Amino acid sequence: MRMNTLRTPGSLALLLSCSLAAATAAAQDPPAAPQEPALGFRAQAELGFLAVGRHFIQLGRDGSRVDYRDDAAQTNLYTFARASIEVDVRRRHLFTFLYQPLQIDSTTTLSRDLRIDGATFAAGTPMRARYGFPFFRAGWAYDVLPAADRELAFGVGLQLRNASIEFESVDGRTFRQRNDVGPVPLLRARGRFPLAARGFFAFELDGLYAPISVLNGSDNEVTGAILDASVRVGWRVRPHVDLFVNLRYIGGGAVGQGDPTSSSDGYQSNWLHFMTVSLGATLDSRP
Repeated sequence: MRMNTLRTPGSLALLLSCSLAAATAAAQDPPAAPQEPALGFRAQAELGFLAVGRHFIQLGRDGSRVDYRDDAAQTNLYTFARASIEVDVRRRHLFTFLYQPLQIDSTTTLSRDLRIDGATFAAGTPMRARYGFPFFRAGWAYDVLPAADRELAFGVGLQLRNASIEFESVDGRTFRQRNDVGPVPLLRARGRFPLAARGFFAFELDGLYAPISVLNGSDNEVTGAILDASVRVGWRVRPHVDLFVNLRYIGGGAVGQGDPTSSSDGYQSNWLHFMTVSLGATLDSRP
């Protein structure tokens, strides 16, 4: 016996309504958000000026305490530049690589006798002074805040100093030079927090105070310190592009007995305090 299934108009309407409802619900489901890349990349550059706040140096135990501002006329504003690249892993592990050139040259006529590493520069001598302290720096920090729009990170770094200190009479008859290349371990902290109108406030701290012999295993009784601290205010002017204004303090130095040479007993005392003002830009692979 064959049975016929009869579809009434009411059942067809119910079936059609269920199909339309299912299709509408599927159409209203939001598409899955694209997964953020694990790695983020940033390139940053700063350009501005540097002012010597205070800078004193003594080379040799019988040396004069040279004031770079008063004795060497380093009272101008000097070009300041800095460039860095950064890689982050899932926004939490932050790896930074930085280079900063730094060289200050001046010429003056001495108002007093200066004793530098066993050489005497007499009052009235036209003299050139150069203080070079360019450096490379690598750092790692961990961001303790999970939010993508803010950052508070702590870590460590390693700086390679490449110092060159020169004093020379303009006639070339008297010349003294110190060069120093070596590693400088650092502790670091940084943060970034949102402001209104797509703005942000940020800070960075890199520094350490320690005996040099502890850091590199040498027998020299030299104590050194460094602090590189900055604050900035900036704006995300377009997707992936930040502009900012930065105020920075660079300070530190060293004091103690180093290795003697044919022209020097190796003693030095060198402490500096610099301030910089710069404009900067960041290209960011993350939005």
